Amino acid sequence: MDAIWTQIVADIAHLFNGDGSAWLAFGQVLLIDIMLAGDNAIVIGALAAGLPADQRKKVILIGIIAALVLRIAFALVVTQLLQVVGLVFAGGLLLLWVAWKMYRELRPAGHGGPGSPEIDGDEHSGLKPAKSFAAAAWAVAVADVSMSLDNVLAVAGAARDHPGILMIGLLIAVALMGIASNVIAKYIERYRWIAWIGLLVIVYVAGSMIYTGITDQEVGLLTLFR
Repeated sequence: MDAIWTQIVADIAHLFNGDGSAWLAFGQVLLIDIMLAGDNAIVIGALAAGLPADQRKKVILIGIIAALVLRIAFALVVTQLLQVVGLVFAGGLLLLWVAWKMYRELRPAGHGGPGSPEIDGDEHSGLKPAKSFAAAAWAVAVADVSMSLDNVLAVAGAARDHPGILMIGLLIAVALMGIASNVIAKYIERYRWIAWIGLLVIVYVAGSMIYTGITDQEVGLLTLFR
């Protein structure tokens, strides 16, 4: 724990000292967290939309709590896995797939359902609501695993040289999911250009991870051919 706080303090100091690479990493992490927190809220709301009000609120709460726990768990694992040769490259390819999914979601979609009153913007998600509480809870859990891994992997890729900023990004993601995800979802739905910028950042991070995953002197694929 002391090492984590030391890293956070060190990277905050780099930000205040005007370190360009630290600010670039922080900006990427912030935009990724904002974008994916809103996307997470929209998916959860859409899947819960067909349920009665009391069940719908329970599913949304379960989805948010599960997303918080999964982000913490994945962050602890992903930061270690990215030290293994070839996994940074694999992570970059996975992020390209995330970007492709996001691109498909940004295109005009059909109305999958009426949406949940608790979440603004989910009525345009194109997702069909689940028909029962159990089905909704299961669908939300599966979606949370995918989206939480996407979030942590993207943030880890953006802040790989700044572990303190990676930890700050995790705290921001948890706060956004727990406090402001619905507000973010509303503004992303209203101002679609925010989502397109987020998509470009994720593509950039994916490309950077693929390049690093090939050429890095410690974890790059080229080290296998020395």
